Amino acid sequence: MKKKEIADYIVLWLTKYCDNSGTKGFVVGISGGIDSALTSTLCALTGKATLCLNMPIRQHSAEYDRSKEHILWLTQKFPNVSSREVELTGMFDKLEETLPADIQDWLTMANSRARLRMLTLYAYACHNKLLVAGTGNKVEDFGVGFFTKYGDGGVDVSPIADLMKSEVYALASELGVPESILRARPTDGLWADGRSDEDQIGASYDELEWAMLFLENPHDFSGLTQREEKVLDIFTRMNNANKHKMEPIPVCRIPKELKTSYPA
Repeated sequence: MKKKEIADYIVLWLTKYCDNSGTKGFVVGISGGIDSALTSTLCALTGKATLCLNMPIRQHSAEYDRSKEHILWLTQKFPNVSSREVELTGMFDKLEETLPADIQDWLTMANSRARLRMLTLYAYACHNKLLVAGTGNKVEDFGVGFFTKYGDGGVDVSPIADLMKSEVYALASELGVPESILRARPTDGLWADGRSDEDQIGASYDELEWAMLFLENPHDFSGLTQREEKVLDIFTRMNNANKHKMEPIPVCRIPKELKTSYPA
């Protein structure tokens, strides 16, 4: 893996896209995880205005502390980086008060957190003429669909969506991302108890990468271990269930003969 060349390629891609869009730079939600750390660093390397938002919602302290540490590292390293902290717990509290209690299941409310953050990112993006930079990697965005539709999936550009999780770690290490983030267990930051992605999915990212590559170029299924069979089942089940996130929105195309043409 040519890490420096890949980083340079993404930075140039971001720069050109920003120039062509007529915007001033990027806004990135910082979660304290590796994906947002890498994305924000790549955005900062463009030299364009890069706004980092820390948006806690009843956040686990370790996630919050890592977010602050990474933002401090970025602002000290790059003069084009600025930051804001937007405490969204009060907004989430109000949403809980407003929605009927009978629809407030765990997944609905976790996804609502992600959508409040998306709303906030776009408020800052619109006001400052910035692009919302997505933080999803290839396994999440095109493998198991581990993101919130119109939450962290609501973005303008996806600079790391063609990188496997292992490649994200390699690139982040190359660019000097703080060690605490490189060591931290991946988490989506939507749970007050700080549960990891692996806790929710039932498989590690290394296992999911293996499954994704295995299914792209199938080998002999008869030689699989019980664990490998289990991981393939997890991957396939999530991929099927989340296709609605990963594919374009279905459009009902009306046959021309059913449309009535009126004279001008």
